[in-house]
Amino acid sequence: MDLLRSLPLGLYLEQPQTWLHKIDPRVKFAWLMSFLTSYVLANNFWRVLLVVVLILATLIARIPRRVWQQQMGWLLMLSFFVLVIGAISPDGMGVDYQPRLPANEQILTQPVNSKNIVQEPASNSKYSYVLFHKGPVKVTRRSLDLAVRLSTIIFTVIYSTNLYLLTTAPEEITSGIESLMQPLRRFKWPVTEIALTLTLSLRFIPLVLEEVQNLFRSVMTRAINWKKLGLKGGFKVWMTVAERLLENLLLRADQMANAMMVRGFTSPNEHQVQWHDLRFKGRDWLAIATLILFWGIRLAIGTQV
Repeated sequence: MDLLRSLPLGLYLEQPQTWLHKIDPRVKFAWLMSFLTSYVLANNFWRVLLVVVLILATLIARIPRRVWQQQMGWLLMLSFFVLVIGAISPDGMGVDYQPRLPANEQILTQPVNSKNIVQEPASNSKYSYVLFHKGPVKVTRRSLDLAVRLSTIIFTVIYSTNLYLLTTAPEEITSGIESLMQPLRRFKWPVTEIALTLTLSLRFIPLVLEEVQNLFRSVMTRAINWKKLGLKGGFKVWMTVAERLLENLLLRADQMANAMMVRGFTSPNEHQVQWHDLRFKGRDWLAIATLILFWGIRLAIGTQV
């Protein structure tokens, strides 16, 4: 079980360098915020379109299949299960719905009067609130709508964030966010301290996965008989593992703090490191123009009626 390969959450892909890697981190951050906010008050067509755009962006960027295949597969499976469970769950409307017409329609004949001829509408479409009902399984329009909303939001939020972290180095993220937060210096906000904390937290994610992986391997190599331990014994074992995990993470954090103090990082304002020279290039302006088009389409066809 290799969590660093099977579950690459928050890890940066150094090689190969795709065109997503070369876009300015500030532009990619704007795209990320657009994905995380554009589904608010949006219709289901737009929510599904966001999922399709994220999948196409991954394929067009030519990210190695080994990187995204398993993660995207598990995430799509989770979204599908949420869609199915949400569709067959009660829709929260505590009303018994009945058809507008009786079950056995009676044809009433009336005398034909040329003065009282009423033309019937040309449309023969029938509206039905219940889309599927067989036994205990019942799918209504509202339950299906809620299921589509929930499943697409789960995929969009998780995968868009992971795609951003996958194609953007932690130092680039820090530099981009620090550049965007420069106006807050006028209000005496600790911008540099916030950027440094963000860098350390992003660097700490692989360490957490590594500690979890090592503890899981240590438990598996001991060949514990879980049936003999029972529920109470198994709970005690996992509590011990969780305690050990917390202790190891605190030890790693203390080692990182000591390493920074030895190198003289007593104040981030006195030890600023210029990781990247952020300048907009031609591909960045193209990405900004595409982002404007993105929001134009969102306002045109994606607004919920």
